[in-house]
Amino acid sequence: MQQHVLPASHKNSALREDNLFFPTMPKIFYTKPFLNYAAQIALLKSRGMKFADETKALHLLKRISYYRFSVYWRPLLVNKQLLIFKPNADFETAFALYKFDRELRQLVLSELEKIEVAVRSQITHSLSMAYGSFWIEDETLFADSEKHKAILAKIRNELSRSDEEFIVSFKSTYSNPLPPSFITLEITSFGTLSQLYENLKAGIVKREIAQAFGLADKVFVSWLHGFVYIRNVCAHHARLWNKPLQIQPLFPRHTQYTWLMDKTVCNNRIYYVLSMIVYFLNTVNSNHTFKQKLDNLFLKYPNVDEKAMGFPANRRSELLWI
Repeated sequence: MQQHVLPASHKNSALREDNLFFPTMPKIFYTKPFLNYAAQIALLKSRGMKFADETKALHLLKRISYYRFSVYWRPLLVNKQLLIFKPNADFETAFALYKFDRELRQLVLSELEKIEVAVRSQITHSLSMAYGSFWIEDETLFADSEKHKAILAKIRNELSRSDEEFIVSFKSTYSNPLPPSFITLEITSFGTLSQLYENLKAGIVKREIAQAFGLADKVFVSWLHGFVYIRNVCAHHARLWNKPLQIQPLFPRHTQYTWLMDKTVCNNRIYYVLSMIVYFLNTVNSNHTFKQKLDNLFLKYPNVDEKAMGFPANRRSELLWI
């Protein structure tokens, strides 16, 4: 049985996702015909959706697609099984939510880039200082040798596809199988970087890296995985605003810097990851403007319901968000 979140009440302007319990049904073969754009609008109108400008709606369906749009008018449905819209549900409200989600993804990607660069720099510096420039190749530093081999294979593949000038120059000058770690890590993906850190043996250097961001190493690992997951969601232009997260980062027992006081918040909603971003940015650059940018986004799209994103009612009283 699949569970969704059910709000106590729902206004058309609230843009919250309803919760329904769908019984397990026997699988059937897909036979629905593909509809042209005009037929798609006719179908939506037959289900109760209003249109202020059908010409503009037709243009948007051509540029964005019915299926991608459908997750943004889902909160406007009064019956998600029969696909019937609430009274006065309109296409323009769904498009506003689409635009909000797009701008949210762009904002999150921009801030994750800063976090990724800082994490990459810290890992490179701490491990190179402790174990030399070629620590990535040292199997004894890693907990699982098979995972280490798999990660090295992934890194070699990333190196083989890189056309960065510094990689090309190294290959033409030196005979080493891999460049020094401080060069290699510049072209590895954030996902590979997080796996590399996770597989490090427990010890002083692993703790030192996590403590640079005021976290225990296990929490640091789970947060890195959470960031990688959210980055992939954003990079693939998938829905973010009310998405239940498949990776649920740990809630730290102790942090060096200000963290959430409310221990009851859900770690499977975007609010939790946004809080993680604020926390990390506070350690990287205390003068960051992420909170102001997010507040401006909510002001720009006032119909977006923060509760659907996991924001608690007391968010404004959290020191982290002040």
